[in-house]
Amino acid sequence: MKVISACLIGCHCRYDGGSKTVDPFVKMVEDGEAVFVCPEQLGGLATPRPPAQIVGGTGEDVLDGNAKVLTDGGVDVTEQFIRGAEDALRMAKLVGATEAILKERSPSCGSTLIYDGTFTKGKRPGHGVTAALLERNGIKVYSEETYEDK
Repeated sequence: MKVISACLIGCHCRYDGGSKTVDPFVKMVEDGEAVFVCPEQLGGLATPRPPAQIVGGTGEDVLDGNAKVLTDGGVDVTEQFIRGAEDALRMAKLVGATEAILKERSPSCGSTLIYDGTFTKGKRPGHGVTAALLERNGIKVYSEETYEDK
């Protein structure tokens, strides 16, 4: 069983109210091979919402209390990102997920790249908050760009 970012199966839950549908991932959900989550909505954030980035590190640093997630207006949304990651992990455990396919570059879901916290479109290697928490709990995380159906 897999967990997939809801925006990748057509849910309009991205910060800008959009989605990034990937048809093979929609089929996985239709076939009962995956469930979908949006950690940012699970954490209580609205859609649409201001863009947010991890400032001062990566998702691991956020979980360890050494970095924050801030909107482009400087509002601290760290608590919502952590709560959403915890709920996504809870859902993954409930369905016995061993893998996750998450939206690359997202401050929640990025699996190899995230934005660098400067809101200038710069990127850095690292996990988003949810990706980091899932990995810490033994769930292998891929992005829509790195996942290949096995």
